Order: sequence, then structure tokens, then C-alpha cells
Amino acid sequence: MTRSRRSPIAFAALLLGAAVAIPAAAAVRFGMATAPATLDPLLATDAASERLCRLIYGRLVDFDAHYRPAPALADWERLSPDRYRFTLRQEPRVSRRFHDGTRLTAADVKATYEAILDPERASPHRGSLAMIAGIEALDGERLEFRLNRADPDFPGRLTIGIVPAAAVAGGRMPGDRPVGSGRFRFVARPDDSRLELQRLADGETFTFHAVPNPTVRALKLARGELDLIQGDMPPEMLDWLARQPDLELRRARGDSVAYLGFNLRDPVLARPAIRAAIALAIDRAAIVRYVFAGRARVAAGLLPPDHWAAGGEALAAGRDLDRARALLRAEGHDQQRPLRLTYKTSSDPLRVRLATILQAQLREAGIEVELHTYDWGTFYADVKAGRFQMYSLSWVGLKLPDIFRYAFHSASRPPAGANRGGYADAEVDALIEQADRAADDSERQALYARIAARLAADHAFVPLWHEDVTVAVRRRVAGYTPVADGNYDALAGIRITP
Repeated sequence: MTRSRRSPIAFAALLLGAAVAIPAAAAVRFGMATAPATLDPLLATDAASERLCRLIYGRLVDFDAHYRPAPALADWERLSPDRYRFTLRQEPRVSRRFHDGTRLTAADVKATYEAILDPERASPHRGSLAMIAGIEALDGERLEFRLNRADPDFPGRLTIGIVPAAAVAGGRMPGDRPVGSGRFRFVARPDDSRLELQRLADGETFTFHAVPNPTVRALKLARGELDLIQGDMPPEMLDWLARQPDLELRRARGDSVAYLGFNLRDPVLARPAIRAAIALAIDRAAIVRYVFAGRARVAAGLLPPDHWAAGGEALAAGRDLDRARALLRAEGHDQQRPLRLTYKTSSDPLRVRLATILQAQLREAGIEVELHTYDWGTFYADVKAGRFQMYSLSWVGLKLPDIFRYAFHSASRPPAGANRGGYADAEVDALIEQADRAADDSERQALYARIAARLAADHAFVPLWHEDVTVAVRRRVAGYTPVADGNYDALAGIRITP
């Protein structure tokens, strides 16, 4: 008797009746891998939180396609190297109304950024704004920022959502009942796995569902329980979704970067030769080819390759097992005396699979890795607290070369920044500070290339890949096109056709 073979996804779909579409609900339903950790833009650092905060809150500044700052709520002028004046734009060019009906003024901008700078609030953005010496609201439309040092990138730092001054008064947390001026207003958050927003333009309701298991997420889309899902889907599942008659895939080159991080306070990983061996043992090109099926590209550094400040030559070397083993031998490790490390990742199946592949590749060099997987909240809390030897995460939507200061300057350890591994190098600190003072872009580009090269030589981290942004949608969904940083802005123009 001949038995047909079915993929696990297809078999699960058959059992759950995926071919029977459920009638669409009135709301547009968006499936996510993880729930947002917060809806407070002063605290948001994870991808889900930042993308949803972009919908709820307006911001002074955004970025154009070339990663250059562009006006959003405000225009600006540089009065001197350490003084900037911002003028809020007038309606109807932008929305100057908070969702509670009050008008957004310079006082709200001032209150937002002073709250970020308040050490009692422990905002993770405080370190990247430490150059602000003072903020003065000149009137309802204009305000000035005084800096304690020159910063040619300063406008590009003001991308955090503006909250009403009343929301931060008395230590209140803006994320408890978020009120912004973005194109979507907060309606309800019944539980940690579901969020409801309303599009202001037409009153359309959007529900965001956290469905951690990618198979369940895919089946919900196929059954009609979701309208679109984006990101964190294994390649074979994307292939299965592409074969479903009512679904289609839309894709864009991604600029987020996955990386392997080290705890440099750890006595083993503090040794540069150990970190170099780990980097040389990883075959990133094979993972991009065989795991991602070409839906990614090998990363050469933190910044995307088309960024004006990217140093394309940094960390571009491929796998070299012989050299990795030689480095380990010089440090007293070989196949009989393997180096033993722990590696933390989230419990997302694709991340676990990738971690398992990295574990196998490192074993070939003589490195035994013990994997620890956690739910997203626990994993991310451990990373922020420095409770790891190695971990993997992604930097999402990097725009400013200030990522070097935020992640690698010795003064940027949490909560002042995101130097979670405790990296400290006097040369890198000096180059970062020199780049901050340089006004000429060509000079700054050269300095950032030197920073990237120094981090590469030190193996301060291992860049892995830039994953494409892929969205799976029901064919009746029109107007949603993914973008490089994976933001959800296109939901403002989405349409559901009959």
C-alpha cells in the first residue's frame, strides 16, 4: 500500500481543517510572534514595542530612504554646534492633536525628553540623549535644545514618540493607557497577547495577536483567523504559505541585523582569541543559503551595507575551522578538552533551530555549547540584565551610526545604554567621541569605518545576517508592502477588498 507524504505543516493543517476558511471579522487582524513589552515609548526597546509605538505616537524626526534625518512633527535649524531650534509643523501637514483631543505643543515635547533624561525613570534611551544640557520651550510652537557637546547627528536622535505632558507628570507611566498623536489610537489591551487599536482616518479597528508558535500562526492565517503575519517564520513555512490559494507573500530586503553577543565580563569570553575562534567557527553563508533559502544576506557589520556610514570591509571573513582550532589550542582547548559555554536564546522555534545549528558548527571547532531557551520576556530580561555568556538577538531598524556609542561605548552600560556585554576599549571610546565632534560627513564616515574595524579586530560581537522582511497576507489585503526596517506604518493605508 502506498502512503502519501505530508509535511508537518500540511498534516497539522489537515487535522485542524485549515482548508475551511472562517468568515472574516470586521477588524483587521495582525499576527505577531511576540507581544510588545511596553507601549511606553520612553521605555520601548524591543522590536514589537517600537513598531507599535510608531503607530500610536508622533515623533519630531524620522528618516528618509538613505538613513538621513527628515522632518516629521517638526522642522529644525542648527543655530550653533551645540544649539538646535525645532519648530512644530502646522496642521494639516501633520497631526497636532493627541487622541484625547488636546493639542500637542512644545511643552509636551519638553516634558517627554526631560522624562527620558530623568534618572529615576531609568529610560534605556537616556544614554543616547546624554548630550542634552537643557530644553527650553520658547512658546507653544518652538523649543530649543542646548547640548553639552557638538553633535551633528542630534536631530536623528529625536525619534521617540511624544507623550502628553500630563501623562508624565507625577511619575505616571505613559504606557498604562497610551495617548499619542499617531495615526492609530489605543482602544484596549484585554491581555498580554492581544492589543486593539483604531485607525483615525476611517475608524477601522486593528487587532494585534501575539501567537508565539509559528505553525499555529501560519494555520490561523490559512484558516482566515488572521489577515496578515510578518516576520519570525521558518523558510519552509513560508514556502507552504506561498502555496495556499488565498494567500501571498510580499518581501523586502531587511536592514535589521542578527548578531551573537558576548559577556565580556566573563573570564573566558574576555579573551579576544576565544571570541575570534567562535567567529571563525560559524558558517554564516551556509545558514543563509540552506536555512533561510536565500531570504537573508550575510552581515558584514552592524549597519546595513547601503548605510552612508557603513564600513563594508569589517567582519566580512568567512568560516575558517583550521584557524579557529589553532586559536583554541593556543588557549588550552581541543577536542579532548573542549571549551564549554552557555548560549541563551528565545523559545521561538526558528531561533532555537538556528541556535542548534550554531551549536553544531561550534562543536566542530572544539566548543561545546549548552543551549538555554526561554520565553521572550524572560530571555530579554536576562539579556538586559547581563545574565548570559552568549546570546543572539537582532538590532532592528538601525538608522544612526550612534549605535556604536549606544552599544559599545564604555559609558553606555545599562541603564545608560545597551552595552550589555560590558565592552570597554579606550580607542573605541575616543573614536566615537571624535566622530561625534566631526561635522564633515566624509570625515565621520572614515571614523565610523575605523570603529567598525576595531570592533571587528576585537570580535566584540559576531554579525550574522540581515533577514529579509517577509509578510504573508490574505489576497484580499491590499496596500500593505513591507519595508526594510520591518515597521508597520503601511497599516495606515491598508484596505480589505471583498
